[in-house]
Amino acid sequence: MNIGIAGTGKMGTAVAGRLIGLGHTVRVWNRTLGNTKSAKDMGAIVVDSPHSLMTSSETVICLLTDEAALDSVYVGKDGLLSSDLNQKLIIEMSTVSPQKQKEISSLVIAKNGRYIECPVGGSVGPAKEGKLLGFVGGKDADVSVARPLLEQICRRVEHVGTYGAGAMMKLGINLPLMVYWQTLAEALSLVAPLGLDPKRVIDIFSDSSAGPNLLKNRGPVIAQTLIDGSASNVNVPIETVRKDIRSMLEYAKSLNVSLPVTETALIHFDKSSGMGLDKKDSAEHIVRWLSPKK
Repeated sequence: MNIGIAGTGKMGTAVAGRLIGLGHTVRVWNRTLGNTKSAKDMGAIVVDSPHSLMTSSETVICLLTDEAALDSVYVGKDGLLSSDLNQKLIIEMSTVSPQKQKEISSLVIAKNGRYIECPVGGSVGPAKEGKLLGFVGGKDADVSVARPLLEQICRRVEHVGTYGAGAMMKLGINLPLMVYWQTLAEALSLVAPLGLDPKRVIDIFSDSSAGPNLLKNRGPVIAQTLIDGSASNVNVPIETVRKDIRSMLEYAKSLNVSLPVTETALIHFDKSSGMGLDKKDSAEHIVRWLSPKK
C-alpha cells in the first residue's frame, strides 16, 4: 500500500518505520526537511510538499504539532487540500481540539476526500511495535476503510463517535497522565528527606497502587533523570504537556466544566517553562520541583 505521512517527529518517524517494516511503500513530508532523515534512512521516500504527498499516496496519515500546523499543512500553499482528493483517505492522528477535528473534516469532505481522526495513546516504543491505542472519530464507512491499516499501528482501535469524538476521548485519557507528572513530583517531595536511591524509590512506587503504566514503562528513565538532574533523551517534552493541558481546559470551558486540579498543574508546568525547560523531558519538571527553589 502507498502510504503518506505528514510530520516526521518522533511519533511520525516511529509509525513510518512500523509501516515500512510491514512492507508498505511510505512517503514522508515534514516542514523541516532535516527531520525526515531518520525515516529516509529506514526506506521512506521524501517528497517536497503536502500536495505531492497527497497525490502520490492512497492514504495520508498526519502527525502534526498543533492546530497552526494543521492549518498550514491542509490549506496552505501546496497543501493536502490543494486539489480534488478523489475519495482518498486522510487519517488525522494529531492531538488537537474536538472543534479543530470537526473543522478539518468539513474541509476534507468539501474536497471530495474521506477523513477520520485517530489520536493515539502511547509513545514511541509502542508506535514502533504497533501497540498504540487509537481513538477514532468519523463515519462508519470511512472507519471500515481505515481499520485494516489502523490495526497494523494500534493494538486496540476504538471507534467512539463522529468527528471530534476521538479528540474528546484523547483529551480525557491524557488528563490523568499529564496531571500525574505534578502529582508524582509532589509525592516524591514527601519522601525526599529519607535520602533513598531514586531507583529504589521509583521501583517502590511502581510496585504500589501509586504506580500507573507511566512508571512501569518509564520508571527507570525517571529515576536516572533524578540522579543526573537532566534527561538523556526527550520523550514527552514539557511544551507538549502544556499544550495538551491547555486544550483540555479550553474544551472543559466549552462544556462549562471545572478542572481545578488540571488548572493548578498547568500553573506549575508554566513555571518550569519559564525556567527554560519547555524543550526538556517531562521528568525534568520533577527535578525542578524537588530543587530547593520551586
